[in-house]
Amino acid sequence: MNQDFDRDMFVLLHDVARLSRVEADKRARVMGMTRAQWGLLLRLARNPGLSQKEVADILEVEPISVARLVDRLAAAGLVERRADEQDRRIWRLHLLPRATAMLEEITRQREILAAFIAEGISDSTRETIIAGLQRMKTNLLQAEPAPALKEPA
Repeated sequence: MNQDFDRDMFVLLHDVARLSRVEADKRARVMGMTRAQWGLLLRLARNPGLSQKEVADILEVEPISVARLVDRLAAAGLVERRADEQDRRIWRLHLLPRATAMLEEITRQREILAAFIAEGISDSTRETIIAGLQRMKTNLLQAEPAPALKEPA
C-alpha cells in the first residue's frame, strides 16, 4: 500500500501540528517568551491554582521542567507560587496582575494564527474539521492498551 503522503491523515496531522508550533514559537519569541510559557499562562488563566505537578501532567513533561518555566515567569512578575493550604509541600500557581496584558496579547496572537491557518476554509468546513478532530481525540482517549507483539518463532 503506497499512499500519497500529501493525503495521509497521520502525516497531515503531524505536519499541521508541527508547522503550527513553529509559527507559534516565532510569535512567542517576538513577545520575549516561549510557546511553553504561553501554554502555562493560558492554563493558569483557565484553572487558577494548579499545582506544579498538575501542570506537568497536563503538559506531559517532568515536574522539573515546569519548575524552571515557573521560575522564569515568576522572575518576570507574571506568576507566583503559593503554598497549598492543606499540604504545604504543594505549590499552587497563580497569575499576577501583570499577566493580564500579556494574556490579552497571547490571545490576540493565537486568534491571528488561527485565522491564518484557516484562511480559505469555509466556516462549515472548519466546523466539520473541528468535529472530526474532537471525535479522533475521544477515540484515542478511549483506546485500549496495544496488545503485546509476539516474538517471531
